[in-house]
Amino acid sequence: MITIRLDNTSSLPLYQQLYTHIKTEIQSGSLPYGSKLPSSRNLASHLQVSRNTVDTAYSQLVSEGYIEARPKTGYFVNQITGLIHFSQNVPSVKDKCIEKEPSYNYDFSPFSIDLTHFPYDVWRQLSKNTVSKEDNLFLLGNQQGDLSLRNAIASYLHQSRNVTCTPEQIVVGAGVDYLLQLLMQLFPSNTIIAMENPTYKKAFHIFSGIGKNTVAIPLDKHGLDIVSLSNTNASLAYVTPSHQFPMGTIMPIKRRIDLLKWAIEKKNRYIIEDDHDSEFRYIGKPIPSLQGIDNNQKVIYIGTFSRAIAPSIRVGYMVLPTPLLKQYKTSFSYYSCTVSRLEQAVITDFIKKGYFERHLNRMRKVYKNKHDTIIRCLKIFGKQITIMGENAGLHVVVKLHINIEENQLISLAQKAGIKLYGLYDYYIFPPTNYSPTLLMGYATLSEEKIKEGIDKLYNLLQPFLTALNL
Repeated sequence: MITIRLDNTSSLPLYQQLYTHIKTEIQSGSLPYGSKLPSSRNLASHLQVSRNTVDTAYSQLVSEGYIEARPKTGYFVNQITGLIHFSQNVPSVKDKCIEKEPSYNYDFSPFSIDLTHFPYDVWRQLSKNTVSKEDNLFLLGNQQGDLSLRNAIASYLHQSRNVTCTPEQIVVGAGVDYLLQLLMQLFPSNTIIAMENPTYKKAFHIFSGIGKNTVAIPLDKHGLDIVSLSNTNASLAYVTPSHQFPMGTIMPIKRRIDLLKWAIEKKNRYIIEDDHDSEFRYIGKPIPSLQGIDNNQKVIYIGTFSRAIAPSIRVGYMVLPTPLLKQYKTSFSYYSCTVSRLEQAVITDFIKKGYFERHLNRMRKVYKNKHDTIIRCLKIFGKQITIMGENAGLHVVVKLHINIEENQLISLAQKAGIKLYGLYDYYIFPPTNYSPTLLMGYATLSEEKIKEGIDKLYNLLQPFLTALNL
């Protein structure tokens, strides 16, 4: 069986990683002429990826002549004498481990969270109680997740996000990435997915990696442009309406209604609402979900506990509209839940006993202080920057009016021990009039570190800053 470590965080789609690995094995002679490859079904199961991923990789290898498909027999390695080459200097495992990630004094990551205030003692006690009292948790549970957890999620979503659903509509899985792959199996292979541009790039890679076609829809000040969306053949729209990632735009009610109208125009149209960073808003009331105003069962709601609790808590959930739920139960009821029942039980107690709400309230105060600190510190740049997407989430968007390319800016900061993240990488198709723009996260930095990092960045960029021509 072929074994490869596929990297879901890589910019390369999964099928391309698999294709490259097999091609290299053939070229090096590790897979000799005549070798039979595993069936796409068995290999997909072994690697825990979708069958479409393996089929796409095999198809590319067939097209290039590295393998051939024999009817009712399988895939076999072709004879490619002349192309096979053997490496004379294969690096040892020790050599491969020498290269280390650079360390930074100031990491403005938009994805990290603050774990210094996590209630470790509470979590430890809940875990201990769960193991000692619940022997049946070592048995296989419901394929959609334990009912007790789904009840807790349904109650939490209704109270905090105005999501209207029953526990039966909820599917629990190991993170949003897994749930998106699972969800895509409910739609035909030729489904076209409309995505915000810029967007959550990992979702884009997931869709592309399993062979789905995507179209990039530009944003305006209200979010996804509905006119541009209507001019496509897309039947799915992936959106982050309550806090658009990465720009931080909040989609107003009129635009939400227009988006729902687009969805009901055709029977097979749906909206995937990824409620990114919905728990953290620092001014005004929380923004209700798009799903909460959907009266036609057109919104698929997706969320996760990774940002609100901890990244290692790989527990996500999706709320399926009734028509898709019926299809899911009919076609995919054989899938087992990918989250440990022990972990499900701990999270259930964490929510039901009020610890989750108290933790969120505490973290909102912590993050608001950090948010206010970074906004205040950025004022040192004056009119030479434009700040966008403030008052929610765990990062702000900073456009710089500066005489330097974004990649040069990031490289310069890196040498000074500052880790920056450019907006350019989140575009499917970058705009022609692009200006250097940064996503500046503040979750993991203390308020003192935020101030130090911004001051250092300002001094570093002094030679490149220019006054605005107002």
